[in-house]
Amino acid sequence: MRPRDAARLLVVRPEGSEDRIVRDLPGLLGPGDVMVVNDTRVIPARLRGRRGEAAIEIMLNRAAEDGTWEALVRNARRLRPGDAIAIEGAPDLPCRVLAREGGTARLDFGPDPARLAAALEAAGEVPLPPYITRPEGPRPEDRADYQTVFARRPGAVAAPTASLHFTEDLLAALEARGVRRATVTLHVGAGTFLPLRAEDPRQHRLHAEWGEVTEEAAALINAARPAGGRILAIGTTALRLLETAARGEEDGVEDKLRPVRPWRGLTDIFLLPGHRFRAADLLMTNFHLPRSTLFMLVSAFAGTARMRAAYAHAIEQGYRFYSYGDGSLLFRNEDAVAGPGASEGKGTAA
Repeated sequence: MRPRDAARLLVVRPEGSEDRIVRDLPGLLGPGDVMVVNDTRVIPARLRGRRGEAAIEIMLNRAAEDGTWEALVRNARRLRPGDAIAIEGAPDLPCRVLAREGGTARLDFGPDPARLAAALEAAGEVPLPPYITRPEGPRPEDRADYQTVFARRPGAVAAPTASLHFTEDLLAALEARGVRRATVTLHVGAGTFLPLRAEDPRQHRLHAEWGEVTEEAAALINAARPAGGRILAIGTTALRLLETAARGEEDGVEDKLRPVRPWRGLTDIFLLPGHRFRAADLLMTNFHLPRSTLFMLVSAFAGTARMRAAYAHAIEQGYRFYSYGDGSLLFRNEDAVAGPGASEGKGTAA
């Protein structure tokens, strides 16, 4: 959609839904509201290479503290620890297999991260979601189109798609309205593309992703409600990070909204219906696949019956789904209670 803020926006309140467009967002918010955005930047994380005669496709997923990378690998069964992979388009980039388990591998690209970054720019492909078909491969414009206006910190292999709707003009209108902006980072991993496979959703485990909430962002977020403002998470990535940072060591009090702590580390938090949301009042997000972890998250946030009705309306009215689709603005379900349906994963602070 061009311009990006011309996309449709389905506003889902407890009393019903309303058809708007993203450009209407300033009128739906008020002075003192705080919008929380994710500044992760998508890297060209898909590499192609060979081990001998075997073709290998690598999707970088997450960098470890020691500089090695966790990756999803196609044709991984052909790899053994110690193997070297020749990267197409970057013949001087070393790539050695340190470990492999199933379709994942830990890879060592050498001690110089700048060398890997240069190789990704030269030979890497933007890892578009599988439902965006490019039989001839990614287009040159995808490098800009699949990047948000907030993108600053490289590390994601998928864009926080709700943020793709924002433009500089929309940000100026929100600022003029008195809406403040807090910036956090969650490097979206390749696990965002994986379907829910477990029959019992509580048995599903997300890939861990690296995130950070700075002291400055936490202070701005925590000042909103006492001053009469609301907290709007732009995208499920921002919401998952906020919920991770709002968890305390003592989780006995489930009915109070908690402050967000400065936080940095890995999170695999999985939000299911029954979770008591602590950190956000509103969520802006795109439309997601049924039986996906993200549809479960929005159902947890706004209520399962309400979301089913909203999705039925969206389908009837021809809303576009997925990454380059339309958006929704969800009001938190005040009746949500914590219970055995919640599977919150864990966060590991660093």
